[in-house]
Amino acid sequence: MPYELRLEVLAQYREQLFDGLLMTVWLSVASIAAGTFFGVVLASLRSVRGGAVRFLVDAYVEVIRNTPFLVQLFIIYFGLPTLGFRVGAVTAALIGMTINLAAYSTEIIRAGIESIHKSQIEAGEALGLTQLQIYRDIIILPAVAKVYPSLCSQFVLMMLASSVCSAISTPELTAAASYAQSQSYRSFEVYIAVTLIYLALALTLRGALALIGWRLFGRPGGRAVQPTLKVEAV
Repeated sequence: MPYELRLEVLAQYREQLFDGLLMTVWLSVASIAAGTFFGVVLASLRSVRGGAVRFLVDAYVEVIRNTPFLVQLFIIYFGLPTLGFRVGAVTAALIGMTINLAAYSTEIIRAGIESIHKSQIEAGEALGLTQLQIYRDIIILPAVAKVYPSLCSQFVLMMLASSVCSAISTPELTAAASYAQSQSYRSFEVYIAVTLIYLALALTLRGALALIGWRLFGRPGGRAVQPTLKVEAV
């Protein structure tokens, strides 16, 4: 018997799907902002500090990058309450996504920082720039510009990975789709629609990040050329 496609069923659950979409967008934007901030801080600490600080940052990055995101969420949502720290599903999802993205961002930004040639820093010192100016204009901005495409890819992957948060009852898009499917028994229609929504989200996010890269670094996608300090003879 041929399968009868009934897309009109989706209209009954448009509010749940829309609310799930908004939650996915909010979790993604918030975790990208927080994860990037912590990534910059940790990568900078690792680059300028040695000993225990570098060891702790490296340990954090390795643990997060080599364990499943789902397990990390379970530890936050189910494990922390046993220690007396109870968090809601949305808070646990945001914490988990931020911690996970920060680890990947740290490693990506670290590679960018290490690509900055020492002569650039020495030139900045010779010109009398402050340490803050050297860090901002010679180290971190060019470093982020170099690795911005890689960061963008990681941001999109994190947005897609937010679907895992449905496992801890976070009311995001995949959880809404699961509810719609369980009520309508129209799995094919529901998950095809959700696939198209995630595809649209990914393409929109890539476009927004490309625009941000163009505004910040002068080229689409952030593939800016590292600025070079020049001293002209008088």
